[in-house]
Amino acid sequence: MKAIIRKAKLDDSGAILSLIKELAVYEKEPESVILSVEDIEKHGFGLKPLFNCLVAEFKGDVVGLALYYPRYSTWKGPTFHLEDLIVSEQFKGKGIGTQLYSRFINESYKAGVERIEWNVLDWNLPAINFYNNSGADVLQDWKTVQMHRPAMKYFLDSLK
Repeated sequence: MKAIIRKAKLDDSGAILSLIKELAVYEKEPESVILSVEDIEKHGFGLKPLFNCLVAEFKGDVVGLALYYPRYSTWKGPTFHLEDLIVSEQFKGKGIGTQLYSRFINESYKAGVERIEWNVLDWNLPAINFYNNSGADVLQDWKTVQMHRPAMKYFLDSLK
């Protein structure tokens, strides 16, 4: 199945949020998404965009996305972090994810970044196998660390 892969536009914000919510259900965390369409519009398409987004369009509908942003590695220099690669459930297994992945890698390579990186859940074996087969290194010895806003406040308050 051939989709049109293009840069996201402001009016894709609703579809982007919808796909993010669909991914949260797949990852068993539907209550974790607190973003609104307005947040997507502001953060992705405002005066200082915080992310880039590619979308997969099929018959006029956005059915997938690759959302990424720049980072800097103290070892490698400029990198891109792929926050999410999402394909709507009914379009999985039809090559759309591969098209998005390929376009993201091409955009990254053309931008001159030294590394691209992303996270994958340890139980998502189809994704892990796909990434390994594509030449990516799925690291086993690193753990992701996160601190959410309430924990930040708790920590800062504990310093007072």
